[in-house]
Amino acid sequence: MAEDMRNSGSFIELLETIADNKFILGDRLVEIGVSGPNLEATLAAVAMAQGELGHARLLYNWIFELKGLKSKKPNIERQTGKAFKGVVETHNWITLMASLYTVVTAVDIVLSSISEKGSDKTVSRVQKLIKEQKEHIVYAQQWAHQLLNDQGAIPITFKESLNTLLPEVQQWLKEVETTGIMDSYYIVNDVSLSSQFEEELNKLNLDDRAVVY
Repeated sequence: MAEDMRNSGSFIELLETIADNKFILGDRLVEIGVSGPNLEATLAAVAMAQGELGHARLLYNWIFELKGLKSKKPNIERQTGKAFKGVVETHNWITLMASLYTVVTAVDIVLSSISEKGSDKTVSRVQKLIKEQKEHIVYAQQWAHQLLNDQGAIPITFKESLNTLLPEVQQWLKEVETTGIMDSYYIVNDVSLSSQFEEELNKLNLDDRAVVY
């Protein structure tokens, strides 16, 4: 059952969504990151861009295999159209950090569910990716706290950016829960993916001005 589900259209679509968002995020980390608020931020953004683009390539190659394609693996030049609108529209450092925070947090929750069950090969692929993106998660969390505790309009702008992204991310997590993959492939936990995501958001201490779930 698990093997059949991994080769189903719904599982491939799940991987494409993650790959597309990482592909766009990697592109934006270079495009916007080179003009980061300081040299350290710029260097970190460029380094993470390589990581996100590498993860996207890994996932696209996995999708290629799941589709049973035997030809030479293509050089990916664009997403498949499943990246979140808010990520595609990222245009400055604040929206970049909001995109990075929401994407890596949601993706980590989903991938952690995948790694709980499946073939050794699948678990190995996913665990490698999870391990590599841990630094990205820490970096995103640090910047989220920094922007929320900044002065003037910056905290408000960051929250507005989160508000733009969160409905898409929450909807995606709920769709993942209801496609049948959760029952057939993942281990079903008492806590849903969307609930885990909300728990992570609560760690930002957004208080009464919090984003809307």
